[in-house]
Amino acid sequence: MAHQLVIVLDFGGQYNQLIARRVRECGVYCEVHSYKTPISKLREMNPVGIIFTGGPNSVYLETSPTVSKEIFELGVPVLGLCYGCQLIAHLCGGKVSTAITSEYGKTETVYDTSSLLFKGLSEKNISWMSHTDYIEKIPEGFKNVAYTENCPTAAMECPERKLYGIQFHPEVNHTVDGTKMLHNFLYEICGCKGDWTMGEYAQTAIKSIREKVGDGKVLLALSGGVDSSVAAALLSKAVGDKLTCIFVDHGFMRKNEGDEVEAAFKDWDINFVRVNAKEQFMEKLRGVSDPETKRKTIGEEFIRVFEQEAKKIGKVDFLVQGTIYPDIIESGAGDAAVIKSHHNVGGLPDYVDFKEIIEPLRLLFKDEVRKLGEELGLSPVLVWRQPFPGPGLAIRIIGEITDEKLEILQDADWIFREEIAKAGLDKSINQYFAVLTNNRSVGVMGDGRTYDYTLALRAVTTTDFMTADFARIPYEVLETASSRIVNEVKSINRIVYDVTTKPPATIEWE
Repeated sequence: MAHQLVIVLDFGGQYNQLIARRVRECGVYCEVHSYKTPISKLREMNPVGIIFTGGPNSVYLETSPTVSKEIFELGVPVLGLCYGCQLIAHLCGGKVSTAITSEYGKTETVYDTSSLLFKGLSEKNISWMSHTDYIEKIPEGFKNVAYTENCPTAAMECPERKLYGIQFHPEVNHTVDGTKMLHNFLYEICGCKGDWTMGEYAQTAIKSIREKVGDGKVLLALSGGVDSSVAAALLSKAVGDKLTCIFVDHGFMRKNEGDEVEAAFKDWDINFVRVNAKEQFMEKLRGVSDPETKRKTIGEEFIRVFEQEAKKIGKVDFLVQGTIYPDIIESGAGDAAVIKSHHNVGGLPDYVDFKEIIEPLRLLFKDEVRKLGEELGLSPVLVWRQPFPGPGLAIRIIGEITDEKLEILQDADWIFREEIAKAGLDKSINQYFAVLTNNRSVGVMGDGRTYDYTLALRAVTTTDFMTADFARIPYEVLETASSRIVNEVKSINRIVYDVTTKPPATIEWE
């Protein structure tokens, strides 16, 4: 089934992925393409709507990204956001200039609710502005449909030509009713039907994979993470026992996690191979404390173990890659449909002989991958698994890794995650975990002196993991977690909470 398509043309805006996610949340399929995409290709794609993103440039400079005016002759509704709004004004004969007063952040905005863009909304509310230029004069045939104290044209429209512009960012949560504005554009202006659902996508993907694989064999390196687990579930539905999943358990999983991954696939019609390789990895990491060396050592050893197991299978026709849509967008390739050569597949070995790579999730954002996992009946433990680095707890133990430190961190991390879940915060905090530092400090337990490890707790909220803020966990939750950890886990006598944003810090400590 061919979905109705909305195209987001990227002009370098920081919210380009978020715009596409918001469109899909409205039940409409959406793809992000470069502003350089030829008009002929846009015409072939037959979109029902086009959205111009924001961008860091000024539309009146010759070096700034632009499009041909032909795009307005396609007969397709166009919505410009921020830079995109200014670009429409500029190309259609209006005037864009540097604003006397720039606008950043939450701004009270007045809307003309007779416009289809703002149908059913309040006449005054908060929008999220981020611009130094403004539309000094709107093009002929357009009218203003929103304004702020410092911005006379916060939105404009020319319904006859199906051209619309919004100076602020409706895609961000800070804009009140922003998603409703996008919904209005999609359904009131573009005439969308809302034919993008995970159930329909799953059926289409299963059929497509089944036709491609035929009688061939499929191999997947299963990490237990959300992407690879959902890919495994989808391939299982499509090709059954033609799929072999190799789960290399390096011993640095969270408490009970290796068993949970195995249990989650116990009843699936796939060949599931679990390789318990902890001793092999620990031997390679003996005496290693540098974080980059840890990562490289674990990555290389993973390949060696994968090689050993893959050779037992024999000739493989297809290799599954857990690429998701943000990977394609961020690659900047401009030719995302071309399947990459196998040496780019997550560090997998070059020797594997296969005809093609299957990327069953390449059209999905992370939240859609989770929805697909639920649709396929995958265990909630895996669907809602916290993002977890490939080296696992090895890079959440500062300094050299030992069996004792690994056990300490697994127990402490499990308690912290359990308390977050008990408090009902597990869905609102995007990532949370414990870090065993290499610092020891003096403490008192009972009447005795202790000299034990300091444990750091880390929790962040983020939309893209490129930037992140520390989560404002209630003190009582932190207190309960801290009390339990120092009382139930040996060798820890001090708990600290990391309140650093990214940047300047990273989410992980190593």
